[in-house]
Amino acid sequence: MRLSTRTSLLGCLALLTPASAFAVEPEANELAPITVSEQGEQSAEATKIELEREQALTPGGVTLMEAEDLTERNVVSIGDMLRYVPGMWTATGSTGDGTFLSSRGSNLDAVAYDGNGIKLMIDGLPVTAADGNNHNSFIDPLASRYAVIARGANAMTYGASTLGGAINFISPTARTTNNQAYLSAGSHGTVQNSVTGGVVAGDFDGLVTVEQRSYDGFRGHQEQQRGGVYANTGWQISDTVKNRFYFTYVDNDQELAGALRQDQFDDDPYQANPDNVTGNFLYNVEKWRAANRTEWALSDTSRLVVGFSFEDQSLYHPIVQNPFFSLLIDTDQTTFGTTVRYDKQLGNHDLLLGLNYGQTWVKGGNYQHSGGIRGALSTKVDNKADNLEVFAMDRWHFAERWTLVYGAQAVTGTREVDNVTVSSGAERNPKDTYESINPRVGVIYQIADRSELFANVSKLYEAPTLYELEDDADASDETLDAMQGVVGEIGTRGAAPLGQSNEWHWEVSVYYAQIEDEILSMDDPAVPGTSLTLNVEDTIHAGVEALVGASFALGDSEHRIEPLLSMTYNDFTFDNDPVYGDNQLPVAPNFFIKGEVMYRHGNGFFAGPTFDIVDDRYGDFANNKDIDGYELLGLRTGVTRDSWEVYLEGRNLTDEVYVTNVSVSDNENVNPVGIQAGEPRSVYAGVRFEF
Repeated sequence: MRLSTRTSLLGCLALLTPASAFAVEPEANELAPITVSEQGEQSAEATKIELEREQALTPGGVTLMEAEDLTERNVVSIGDMLRYVPGMWTATGSTGDGTFLSSRGSNLDAVAYDGNGIKLMIDGLPVTAADGNNHNSFIDPLASRYAVIARGANAMTYGASTLGGAINFISPTARTTNNQAYLSAGSHGTVQNSVTGGVVAGDFDGLVTVEQRSYDGFRGHQEQQRGGVYANTGWQISDTVKNRFYFTYVDNDQELAGALRQDQFDDDPYQANPDNVTGNFLYNVEKWRAANRTEWALSDTSRLVVGFSFEDQSLYHPIVQNPFFSLLIDTDQTTFGTTVRYDKQLGNHDLLLGLNYGQTWVKGGNYQHSGGIRGALSTKVDNKADNLEVFAMDRWHFAERWTLVYGAQAVTGTREVDNVTVSSGAERNPKDTYESINPRVGVIYQIADRSELFANVSKLYEAPTLYELEDDADASDETLDAMQGVVGEIGTRGAAPLGQSNEWHWEVSVYYAQIEDEILSMDDPAVPGTSLTLNVEDTIHAGVEALVGASFALGDSEHRIEPLLSMTYNDFTFDNDPVYGDNQLPVAPNFFIKGEVMYRHGNGFFAGPTFDIVDDRYGDFANNKDIDGYELLGLRTGVTRDSWEVYLEGRNLTDEVYVTNVSVSDNENVNPVGIQAGEPRSVYAGVRFEF
């Protein structure tokens, strides 16, 4: 894959030198003005340049990806998209396109469905709920034009201070994307297709994508049917003002195969958990989202962006059934969000002021059920959360090669869980307010035109989600503390020639974070299928993230070899904990390597192997359950032309049996860890053509 970080680095690092940043050459040590195209709507290249500029002004790990490059391989989930992004541990296979997602050690517990620790956005507007959960979030990577992955505290550009950072998906428009159709199919009954069509008429434009996915699954009880519509319309109101409206609708019906005990896994790793079949466990979500974004070019050097979003999700989720207890969650989650960003370039200073505000309501109930058919109401649910983030940042180009980045985020939010047991009338009502000020300081030194060094020290802060408060091990109305800590990071990124016709690129970050009151959860042995959540006094999250790639000419420019290697080393541990000592945190492996070596011809033909090397990991906090590492081998080939593209991909060609998802327990010897198999040998093919 031609990962966009390579090409983006070529341009974005040069942006740190003001003279090369824009068409109009500014005075020495003075940043160039923000520009708006004559038609008021940026082209795809202009959008990319703006994103690269933000990347270049961040003193830490940030990756920019182009969704167009994803059509060279089978991509159905965020996990597929993030394959080569270092520091991001993803695991797929629990559902058709669901992904366990962890960045720098976020979300390493039993509440994998919560998906907290990473803030998800579309066009700078929130998808993540106000309490920080991503439980019902469905984002089709192929419905985006770009994605920016800001790991850890580097997400302050978007107002986030979470442990894992943020991912911002940039929507295509009729001005940045051609009309196209896409079809892919392959193993396990996989069929995915989409059609994108748009029109530009003067100051107006519109784009609609309709997509559908069906999947039988490689395990029992894993069938999925999903359909979606993604649309946006734009209006260039004047030379300085533009507005865009967005609409998304997704209907996803998904069977859940469930986790297995080790003995069940050894017997048949691809079977469904028998309880999931008997209980007909499902994960059915219907959601719609509307958003609006207005941008004003106030002057040549200042810009104001104001956006609003509204999302409604309906969840039908039978998830527990045993002789003693059954649970079916039937709720509606509604989230409102607003974002304000003001950019001002003042001499050598690039100023950013921002505000994010969100409110989330969860209403409905927990029901008894039999075989997935809803029965009597057991618990009334009326939960709510709000969150306000105000942030300010200055990127000060104080010398020819130096940029100082400093700023702070202030956050305040409330969480309130209101659960009433129908049979007794007992009410559980934990609620609290969480507040913090989170400073950040960093520096960027430009070694050469296309390479730089960076470093930063930042405060991390993350309040509990409503799910975590509901699962608090302390069943009283006492609340969990927010987790917080300090992280330091150093690194380098860049690109450089290797001889006359060759080039290599790199991205390396080393970070170390000390966390207080990290929020972790484990399976509740008393009620299988549910979880207990608690604060852990001290933990350490440290790691090394590296992405290295190159392009080598073979004789002439028509033939090239392009290797790409993404490497991550993790050191996530308890820190002198009274119960767990210095044990490793579960789920994330000590290291993992993902790579490919592609041959490319000037006529668009490509072919080459792909590989994964994943180290061992633990499945419980007591470190009594060791999850074996694994090695996977794949192969990709295809042809890319200006208006069409076709690919063929084989995965896990040696048919390795391995564990991908882990449901954490406190101690394997007391409560067995749940594990789920990864994808067996599979073959996929796809075609895309423009019209």
